[in-house]
Amino acid sequence: MLALPVYVPGARPQGAMVEKLSSNENPYPPLPGVLTAVTDAAADLNRYPDMATSELIAALAELHGVETDQVVVGNGSTAVLETILRALCQEGDEVVHAWRSFEAYPIAVAVTGATSVPVPLTPDGRHDVDAMLAAITGRTRAILLCTPNNPTGPVLTQAEVERVLAEAPSDVLVLLDEAYVEFVRDPAVVDSASLLPGHNRLVVLRTFSKAYGLAGLRVGYAVGRARLIAGFRAASTPFGVNALAQVAAVESLRQRDALLDRVDALVVERDRLVAGLRGQGWDVPDAQGNFVWLGVGDRAGVLARAFAEAGLLVRPFAGEGVRISVGDRDACDLVLDVAGEFLAAG
Repeated sequence: MLALPVYVPGARPQGAMVEKLSSNENPYPPLPGVLTAVTDAAADLNRYPDMATSELIAALAELHGVETDQVVVGNGSTAVLETILRALCQEGDEVVHAWRSFEAYPIAVAVTGATSVPVPLTPDGRHDVDAMLAAITGRTRAILLCTPNNPTGPVLTQAEVERVLAEAPSDVLVLLDEAYVEFVRDPAVVDSASLLPGHNRLVVLRTFSKAYGLAGLRVGYAVGRARLIAGFRAASTPFGVNALAQVAAVESLRQRDALLDRVDALVVERDRLVAGLRGQGWDVPDAQGNFVWLGVGDRAGVLARAFAEAGLLVRPFAGEGVRISVGDRDACDLVLDVAGEFLAAG
């Protein structure tokens, strides 16, 4: 266990640092109705939550047009992923995933005793589907796809995912992580709903942490074939989603239209930020999440410090680049100011 990679969270504000753009959080607080529902539910904290998460699963099944036995929920989508991999893998198995991608992937694989097989991204920050398929061996149990990719931003297309499903061996599970799907505006993006009915080994992961703004409560879920989901449920931690998280998620689904209006506003701000950075001369990959990527290589730490000195917390990845979450308009204006000055200074 001492050899496990360590997950590095986004930095937290200290002192004069007032804008946290390091964790891809939604800058808006939960809607008033969600806060009211959570406050009311807090009166019953002496009781255990619904272990079956029945109301939430029913709401998610309705949202995705599937049966309730096709949904499993957990303490964030990362916990759901860990449950899936624990149920699927053992020592000596392999899981193929893109890299750089979500930092928790190699950790989730390692705790099962399996081995990560990281496949480098293309120069424009996309999954290299050719290389990922070539990396599959007889020991591969799953291929993990992140769309849009965190931290670089581009999506996987319908054609790319269909190709993975067609060419990966039939005993390899295809895990599609769509944590930021609500922010996507690329019309070529994979439509997971159209693929699920015809592909029994496809599992789609989603979260309430990003677009829904419930990062502090931890709710995630997966959708897939009923037989697979039954196994994942059996491997899940009992009472894995707390009572307040269940209430907040159900109420957020009731207010989904209002929440998605907020997402639309963030997308407008994201696109303005990308246009501004590119106008300054930055090479920004296609940004389809609620973040942008500046691939500055060995200067990642230097750039992160420049942002910190201006009161902005961003997420550096040593030797690779810096990820900046989309905040409100004032925060994005400050990002542009610092980025422009950094570029001009050489």
